[in-house]
Amino acid sequence: MLIVDGYNLLRTVQNLTEHSSEITDIQICQVINEYLYRTKKKGSLIFDGIGPRDKSPFNNMFCLDIIFSGTTREADDIIEKMILDSSAPKNLTVVSSDRRIKKAAEKRKAEAIDCVDFWMAMLKQLEKKAKKPAEPKEKFAGLTESETEFWLREFGFIK
Repeated sequence: MLIVDGYNLLRTVQNLTEHSSEITDIQICQVINEYLYRTKKKGSLIFDGIGPRDKSPFNNMFCLDIIFSGTTREADDIIEKMILDSSAPKNLTVVSSDRRIKKAAEKRKAEAIDCVDFWMAMLKQLEKKAKKPAEPKEKFAGLTESETEFWLREFGFIK
C-alpha cells in the first residue's frame, strides 16, 4: 500500500523543472492513480486542508483514495496514524520528504521514499509500454449485438 504526503510531493514536483511548476493536485493524483493501476497496487494520497469546493475531479481514481485533512488536523497527523494503525507496516511505502513522516515510517519498518526519488522512479515505470493483456480485447468488450442474438436463438430464448 502506498501512502503519499500530497502537498509535499506536489511542491517537490513543481520545483523540479521550469515546466513542472504548472502541474496541479488533480494531475498528480491522475499520474499516481495510473501508476497504481499499472502496478496493480492501491494507495492513499493525503492533502492538508479541505481541498477545492468541487472535488468531483478526484472521484474517478479507482486505485487511489484522496483524503483531505480538514481544518483541525494536518496531513502529517493522518499519515502517522495510518502508519501506526497498519497491521502490516512492512507492506507500506510512504512517500514524503518530511523527516517526521520518514521517521514514523522507519520506526514501523515501512519503506520511506523521498518525493523526488519516488516521482522519478514512477515516471520511469510509466514510460515503459503497458503490457498487452493475454486475453483478446473482444473478451473485455463483450459480445456484439448480432453475436448475442445468435446465442439467444441457439439456446432457445428467442425464436
